[in-house]
Formats: sequence, structure tokens, C-alpha cells
Amino acid sequence: MYHVPVMLSECLEGLNIKPDGIYADLTFGGGGHSRAILERLTIGKLIAFDQDEEAEKQAETITNPNFIFVKTNFRFFEKYLKLNGIKGLDGILADLGVSSHQIDADYRGFSVRYEGELDMRMNRQQPFSARTLLANYKNEELHKVLGMYGEVRNAKTLAQALVTERIRKPIETTTDLKTILARFAPKGGEFKYYAQVFQALRIEVNAEMKVLEEMLMLTAKVLNPKGRLVVMAYHSLEDRLVKNLMQTGNLAGELEKDFYGNPLTPFDLVNRKPITPSEQELELNKRSRSAKLRVGERKV
Repeated sequence: MYHVPVMLSECLEGLNIKPDGIYADLTFGGGGHSRAILERLTIGKLIAFDQDEEAEKQAETITNPNFIFVKTNFRFFEKYLKLNGIKGLDGILADLGVSSHQIDADYRGFSVRYEGELDMRMNRQQPFSARTLLANYKNEELHKVLGMYGEVRNAKTLAQALVTERIRKPIETTTDLKTILARFAPKGGEFKYYAQVFQALRIEVNAEMKVLEEMLMLTAKVLNPKGRLVVMAYHSLEDRLVKNLMQTGNLAGELEKDFYGNPLTPFDLVNRKPITPSEQELELNKRSRSAKLRVGERKV
């Protein structure tokens, strides 16, 4: 299978799909979630977004007349809703994980398991890759990226080592990078350590946090009353932004109140706590283990 959709039934339940509703899948990927949404629509519409050319190829296999695909970063989704004459949405789905296909494609450089170039670009048209990052970032910049996005404990030491090593030999492949990381990884925790570093580089290469902030701030604006926002995050920083937005209406998590002390929030929480994968799903798809699903409903 091209991509195994995570928490598929939970996402569909969260969207509370109406057969005549209009929905957006902001992270089409392999199309698993989109196909399942389309099965539940009669005269409704689904507009899906993805910047990856391989996702675009998958979208071309869907012939359903209710389906529209737009090849772009989801930070621009509001603009393309307008261009397609869509004034409001009944549901938005965003699965913030990297698709299984992207991870398993060795030439993309996302996975610690395969030999390949250090690419990590979601949009392969952009010039900035993980290789470019490792060749050009200063010590302090690398330290910040590794600590903030990878939660790497010895981020400062590792950043200095990467700067030193690239002078001796360019860091161009996944193996080049892992050879350096092996000297700093805790014994018995090598794979987790590598994954943390790879995650940090991927988030920075694709400006994932900034893009997510821009997208989240548009959601309340485009959702119809009672429309659902369903977001699946895999990283604590991503999940915090989603949680803050749904609970307070802003990304800082600072609750604003009106003159009478009533909270000014655009969303009602459908679930107080995030939904996590079942034991059965974890057995079938280990990549779902860090997923947290949050659902908010646009207030009337």
C-alpha cells in the first residue's frame, strides 16, 4: 500500500461528514483519508492539497467528480478555496505526519533506515535541502534546530561536531550523517537519537512550524458554523499549537474574555483529551505510535 492512513475511522468520526458537505484534506499524501471521505459524499465536495509531486500522481488516480486536487503548500489553502468558488467548509482534516511512501523512498532522505542523499524536501522544487542546511548553518543555528525540533539532549555538542566535520568532508548522505551521530548517540538508544536528529532537520528544511501556524490561524475563518477541525500531530510542538488554537483561539494559548468574563474562543472541544491510536492499530502500524488527534467544532 502506498500509504497507511493513521486513525482513519477516528478522523472520519471527528469530521462528522454530511453527504452534501464541503471538506478539505490539507495533507493528501497517499490519499487514504481523502478516498474514505469521498465514499461518504453524495453531492458534497472534497478539495485536497499537497505540495509533493508524488502525491499529485496519486491524486490523478481518483476519478470522482466531487474531488478537486491542488498542488500547493497548505499555508495557501484559503486562497485556493476562493479560486474554486468555495465560500465555507464543513470540515478540515490535517494529518501532519510524513507519509509512509516518503519515508520509504530512500532517495528522499527522510529515513534513518536507508542510504540516500540528505534531501528531506516535501516540495522538491525548493532549493533548500537538509544537505544545504548542514553545509551552511552556523553552530548556534544548528544547536537551536536540534534542541527545539529534535529535543536532542546534547544538541550543543553535536552542533559543534557537525560544523567541524563538514570542513573535513561534506555531509551529503544519510550514511555520512549517521556516521557522525554514532559517536554521540546513547548506547542502546541509537535509533531514537538518529530519528530525533532527522526529525529536527526535516522540520527546519520545510519550515513546518511556521507553515502550521499560518494554516491554523486560517481555519476558524473558513469553517462554517458547526464545521469540524480535525488535526493529527506527531510532535509535541505541533500538538501544543493545535491544542492552544482549539482551547483559546490563538497559538499562544492565552484565553481572552469578553466584558462579562465569557471566553472568546471560536471552537468547542469535541474531545477534552487527544485521541491516540488503539493497541490494534499500533500493532499494525508502528509509525502511528506518536500520533495525537484533536477535534474542534466551530461555534455557531
